[in-house]
Amino acid sequence: MEEALALYLVTNRDNLSDDRFLDIVLEACEGGITMLQLREKEASTNEFYELALKVKKITDSYSVPLIINDRVDICLAIDADGVHIGDDELPVWKTRELIGPDKILGVSAKTVIRGIEAKFEGADYLGVGAIYPTTTKVQTKLTSMEELKQIVDEVKSPVVAIGGIKEENILSFSGSGVSGVSIVSEIMQAKEVPTKVLKLKELVEKMKMKDVVSYDN
Repeated sequence: MEEALALYLVTNRDNLSDDRFLDIVLEACEGGITMLQLREKEASTNEFYELALKVKKITDSYSVPLIINDRVDICLAIDADGVHIGDDELPVWKTRELIGPDKILGVSAKTVIRGIEAKFEGADYLGVGAIYPTTTKVQTKLTSMEELKQIVDEVKSPVVAIGGIKEENILSFSGSGVSGVSIVSEIMQAKEVPTKVLKLKELVEKMKMKDVVSYDN
């Protein structure tokens, strides 16, 4: 699980044609993302379903786990690898009951208590943030680096950092203990997606190497 969270792309289709969107997904998978979350807040159920089928063909061909944001029904309908839910969705335990024991269940958490509850109810990993300001969730309360580290240390579950993460701030997570970082705009708006993904992968590897060094010391 931890390896799959290393470079986690969360999609955003704003201002993109369907063809360009699918091209970005393909290029990101080719470049080496380790997990992809399909996030569609405005699409109708049928539109989301049809798009998810197309995305799944791509992710399957590169063995990249496909996670569906919020929608358990879409996850089950296309047999995605898992689902990620937030505070306003079904309870964690009910989501786990619906998707079964084998699919991946990610849960957003801003506090240690939420993280512990989610883990107890069946979460496989936690998404913690937003750590930095983000254009996708403009009204969200930021999570400090100290709060992030506290969740990692006390919940003892794989954690992916989310929110406003870019090339220039990835190394700020060195020593935090996170399993990976979640990227949105930095990939979805990149002019050269493969080049961008390669650079991000290098930075994530550096970040995780510094984690190993800090634990050894």
